[in-house]
Amino acid sequence: MIPSTRSSPTITAKPFLKWAGGKTQLLTQYRKYYPKDLIHGHINRYVEPFLGGGALFLDVVQRYQISAALLIDINPELILVYTVVQKNPLYLIELLREHHKAYYSRSEEERKIYFYEIRNAYNAQITHIDYNQFSDAWVIRAAYMLFLNKTCFNGLYRVNSKGEFNVPFGRYKRPAIVNEENIVHVSELLQIAELRIGSFQEAALFVDDSTFVYFDPPYRPISSTASFTSYSKAKFNDSDQKTLSKFFAHLDRSTHAKLMLSNSDPTNIDPEDRFFETLYSSFHIHKVYANRMINSHAHKRGKIAELLITNY
Repeated sequence: MIPSTRSSPTITAKPFLKWAGGKTQLLTQYRKYYPKDLIHGHINRYVEPFLGGGALFLDVVQRYQISAALLIDINPELILVYTVVQKNPLYLIELLREHHKAYYSRSEEERKIYFYEIRNAYNAQITHIDYNQFSDAWVIRAAYMLFLNKTCFNGLYRVNSKGEFNVPFGRYKRPAIVNEENIVHVSELLQIAELRIGSFQEAALFVDDSTFVYFDPPYRPISSTASFTSYSKAKFNDSDQKTLSKFFAHLDRSTHAKLMLSNSDPTNIDPEDRFFETLYSSFHIHKVYANRMINSHAHKRGKIAELLITNY
């Protein structure tokens, strides 16, 4: 069922996966910058080329009349787990229940052993998983990933150069391994979406004048001591940020699509670092404020500015 536009929608679905830079805490601020065409019902397509936790997608499709969406990420594991939620949520829930039962039937030390058993099984799958052909193996892998995501240290997703998940065990008392109702709700919302493994440039084939595009690339580190980790084997450096800015400008010139992009604000650390102001000088640049850890020292944690760039 496609959600309809209404003044006070019931928001039931939320991100089912913890992901670095998740936008749930920022949604209240972001909504102030949604395009008026979206609010007035003139936009019926949504595109997100850096999917991540999907908080903005879920917020938009539960509030407005979106009939089609394209969700892209270069990380095949991320698209795999979203595809499983979309196509076979009930089997996924069944497997997560089994992990829940196995985990909570063990002592704390035994839970740690179980965690590493699942992590080893997840990494062993890499050599024979077919990311191009949906199968039951995808569901098993998605259940592994979600279990690890809920029980690993800080809910991080980090891989080594071989693509192996390497986050250690997190000693949580009651991790929520399965939220059945939420998985079902997200699955319903994903029925309008095409999920694709690929780079952000692939969005161009889907964008038209009635599209809202939200870019949430890997944030540019704002200090040499910032704690940033690798969430896929691919890196995203300043050259990639520049390429993305050119793509943003290309979509602005070639369509009437509404474009929004988020990134770090380097001036939090260096007032002279105007990297994004220079790249996006012909667009509107706004600031929002997030609770982010930008340093290992406690006194340097707290609310910091982030940038929100729009072409409208």
